[in-house]
Amino acid sequence: MMKFELIAPCHFGLEAVLKKEIIDLGYDITESVDGRITFAGDADAVCRANICLRTAERILIKVGSFHAETFEDLYQGVKSLPWEEFIPERGKFWVKKASSVKSKLFSPSDIQSIVKKAIVERMKQSYRTDWFKEDAESYPIRVFLMKDEVTVALDTTGDSLHKRGYRKLESKAPIAENLAAALIMLTPWRGDRILVDPFCGSGTIPIEAAMMAANIAPGMNRNFTSESWTHIITPSNWQDVRDEAKDEIITDVDTDIQGYDLDPEMVEIARINAKKAGVDHMIHFQARDIADLSHRKKYGFIITNPPYGERIGEQNELPKLYKTIGQRYKELDAWSMYLITGFEQAEKYLGLKATKNRKIYNGMIKTYFYQFMGPKPPKRNGTTQ
Repeated sequence: MMKFELIAPCHFGLEAVLKKEIIDLGYDITESVDGRITFAGDADAVCRANICLRTAERILIKVGSFHAETFEDLYQGVKSLPWEEFIPERGKFWVKKASSVKSKLFSPSDIQSIVKKAIVERMKQSYRTDWFKEDAESYPIRVFLMKDEVTVALDTTGDSLHKRGYRKLESKAPIAENLAAALIMLTPWRGDRILVDPFCGSGTIPIEAAMMAANIAPGMNRNFTSESWTHIITPSNWQDVRDEAKDEIITDVDTDIQGYDLDPEMVEIARINAKKAGVDHMIHFQARDIADLSHRKKYGFIITNPPYGERIGEQNELPKLYKTIGQRYKELDAWSMYLITGFEQAEKYLGLKATKNRKIYNGMIKTYFYQFMGPKPPKRNGTTQ
C-alpha cells in the first residue's frame, strides 16, 4: 500500500486541537506549522482522516516540496514531481488554489498558470502524448508558498470538511462546523455534562456536541473527491473505515444538551438540521431570550457564539447584550462559560475576567475564545465528573 505525507489545514490557533485528533487516530505528526498539520499515512489514513477528523478543513496528499524564487524555479520544481503516479492520462486536473506568504512569487493567478503548465509538460513526457482529454476523475491541486518554500498537494476532500451534510439550512452568520467542534474540544465538557448554547442559531454547536457524545464520525454521511481515485484508494478502503466508524457509534448515550435562540424560525431550522445529523433526540431546542437563561442544576457549561458586530447595526447593541450575558451567567450555580467573539470589550461588559483567552481566526476575522472556568463537580465513582 502506498505511503503518503498527508496535510490537514485548520483554523489558525487550533493546530494543537487537530494535532491531538490525528495522534488519537494513531498517526505520526511529521510537521506542525501555523494553520497546517502534516502526518504520515496510507490509503486507509486518507479515508479515516476525511471521515473522522472534526477540526480539519480538508486532507491533502503532498506530492512534493522545493525552494523557488523565480517562475522558472517553480516550473522546474513542479515538473520534476511524479504526477503520473497520481493522475491518470484522462484525469481532469487544475490548480484549485494558490497562496503565497512572505515569498518572492506572490501572484496566485500566475502561480496557478505556471503549475498547470509544468504538470502538463511532465505528463506529456510520461504518457507520450501532446493532448489530454481530461474527461475522467477530478484531481484538484493546491499550492502553498511560504518564505519561498513551495508545497504542492492533491486535494482528496473536495468540499471543505466543515460541510458535514446536515446543515441544509443556516443562520445569517453561522459558525463553521469544524470550528464549533474545536471550541467544544477546547473545553472539559463531556457527553454526560450539561451544555447550553443560548445563541444556537441553526444549531451547529449543540449538534456537534451531540455527535461527539454519540461518537458519530463527522464525515460519515458525505462523499469525497478521492473516492473516484480507485488506483490509489480502493472502494474497500472507504467501506472498511465507514463500517468501523458505524460500529463505534454510541446509541444509548444520555445527554442534557440545549440550544436557545430568540428567533423561533431559527429554532425550527436547528431542529431540522439536528434530525438530518441523527441527533435530534439528544438536543432540546427552544425559542428563548438570553435574558431568560436559567438552569436549576449545577456544574453546567455554556458554549456559545454570540453576536459580535459583524453585521451592520449590531455594534450599538453589544454593550447591553454582553452585560445581560454576564448577569445571567453569574446567576448560574458553579457553571463554566466558553464564548467566542470578535467584540474587543467583551470582558468589560460581561463584568467578568476570563480564566483564559485564546486568539482564533474565524476566516479572516480575529476572534477571542474567552474561557470562564467554574469549579469542578465532586468526584463520583472515583472519577471527576
